[in-house]
Amino acid sequence: MGKSWATFGVDLHLDRSGTGLRRGLTDALREAVRGGRLAPGTRLPSSRSLAADLGVARNTVAEVYADLVAEGWLAARQGSGTRVADRTPAIPDGTPATPDRTPAAPDHRPAPSHPAPHRREPGRPAYDLVPGTPELASFPRAQWLRAARRALTTAPDRALGYGDPRGRPELRTALAGYLSRARGVHADPDRIVVCAGFLGGLGVLAELLRQRGARSVAVESYGLPHHRRLLARAGCDTPPLPFDDRGTLPLADPAAAQAALLTPSHQFPLGLPLLPERRTALIDWARRTGGLVLEDDYDGELRYDRQPVGALQGLDPDRVVYLGTASKSLAPGLRLGWLVLPPSLVEDAMDCMAGRTPGALDQLTLAEFLGSGGYDRHVRAVRLRYRRRRDALVAALAERAPEVRVTGIAAGLHAVLQLPPGTEQQAVRAAAWNGLAVHGLSTFRHPEAAVAPLDALVVGYGTPPEHAWAGALDALCRALP
Repeated sequence: MGKSWATFGVDLHLDRSGTGLRRGLTDALREAVRGGRLAPGTRLPSSRSLAADLGVARNTVAEVYADLVAEGWLAARQGSGTRVADRTPAIPDGTPATPDRTPAAPDHRPAPSHPAPHRREPGRPAYDLVPGTPELASFPRAQWLRAARRALTTAPDRALGYGDPRGRPELRTALAGYLSRARGVHADPDRIVVCAGFLGGLGVLAELLRQRGARSVAVESYGLPHHRRLLARAGCDTPPLPFDDRGTLPLADPAAAQAALLTPSHQFPLGLPLLPERRTALIDWARRTGGLVLEDDYDGELRYDRQPVGALQGLDPDRVVYLGTASKSLAPGLRLGWLVLPPSLVEDAMDCMAGRTPGALDQLTLAEFLGSGGYDRHVRAVRLRYRRRRDALVAALAERAPEVRVTGIAAGLHAVLQLPPGTEQQAVRAAAWNGLAVHGLSTFRHPEAAVAPLDALVVGYGTPPEHAWAGALDALCRALP
């Protein structure tokens, strides 16, 4: 089938092979983009014009365009028509086409968010559903700027000096009040150390543990691999904690580790809170053995369906180190995190903080943002936005993939989609083909965990900008088995 689209600056021959009108036209346009005959940025005819040229129904062309937009081959923007996307997606070769992540923030997952299809950059998927990053477009720029101006205007000159290695006293005081009120943390300003995000805080703790002769830090059976790697580089073994269908269990052998790193309020990635009796057993272990519990409270403020689960640290502030950040609530790029330490660790932590404290102006700005109520207002606003996204995800799956079970959604920025056995990698490859970055649950499984593998996708619904959420959701549903 040969057609000249001279009015759009394109002479194009479409070879419609395959069965079915819609399928044939979809394949022909996809091949024209893949082969380079339709260059990035090329504007395509309107669905009405192309339908008239080809002698087909307009709805057929509109559906073909929508399919190719969802796959990332085309980009549609209101007022400027349908164009060839900036980059054609790579064809998967059996390896999940996800970006290289050296988590960050989320501390839990760094890496910048990916642009929408019509602004895609080379090597980037159309949609990013890798868990760990909030919607960066929702960062409260105007409010942050006002807080920065107020903080800088009122800051004493000495605030621009080297200062206390624990961080600015204004921020430590503001954090002590906020964490006590919002998370149930026993937080005296003198016991708070401001650090460069979660990884910065974990690095300090790893150094402290090494200095104290710790050889082993137990970690959860499912968790972030880069946390295990950081601890391993510090010279610590990372045995997995036992795990069952109700979540993480305390250590079977009390002498197996000198510390334990957990996400007790919302286990990452499976989303289960640590049960009350297991919280008590964990604290009892720490008291009997002199061990430390490292509490990663990565998303404690983002609760939707129940009252917030209070911080574990409140049960024993002398045996639990609390780690928190602004990475989920604000943005990982701020690199602002904090440790609430037992008194016995504060002095040694100060010795480890040389050169690691975040910039004073960012600390003063966050202190002002907390003290003015701006932080609370922002958290309430994004909590509502993320809940709506979560609800849309659950509704779409109920309609289009009812056999997929969704779990871990009472809080946070991600959901676990449990799949039929043996289909996880198939779903990850299908997602890559649809221009979607998403992780399988196996990515987070400890290699030594004594738990049967579970096929699932871990879907981060916070990252896509608002205008791209519907497209990301559609691409996800297409990828599911």
